[in-house]
Amino acid sequence: MFKKIIFSLLFITALTTSYNSFAQNIPMTFHNGSFFPIYLSIPGVMNPNLLPKSNSGVSLDAGQVVYFFPNGKNGKKEILFTVSPTWKKDTILQIDEIIKLRKKS
Repeated sequence: MFKKIIFSLLFITALTTSYNSFAQNIPMTFHNGSFFPIYLSIPGVMNPNLLPKSNSGVSLDAGQVVYFFPNGKNGKKEILFTVSPTWKKDTILQIDEIIKLRKKS
């Protein structure tokens, strides 16, 4: 009986540990330093509208794709970035600057 309980606890611990290593949730802040709104799309999460000169807090899983609309709200969306598991907690992303770099490439 005791061995079964220990085995069950070890099995649950192994499952929990492997789940956490694959689904890393990273809290971050999106900053819009421009004078224009920025429209984003984050599938399964939200479609935020970053107001000019504002911050928006969000927690995203590693591997989550974030899209932007280079030609305005009604245009076609393009990939802005994919959340990396190497990103640090509470990172502040300068979304307007990332978009400028993305549009140049």
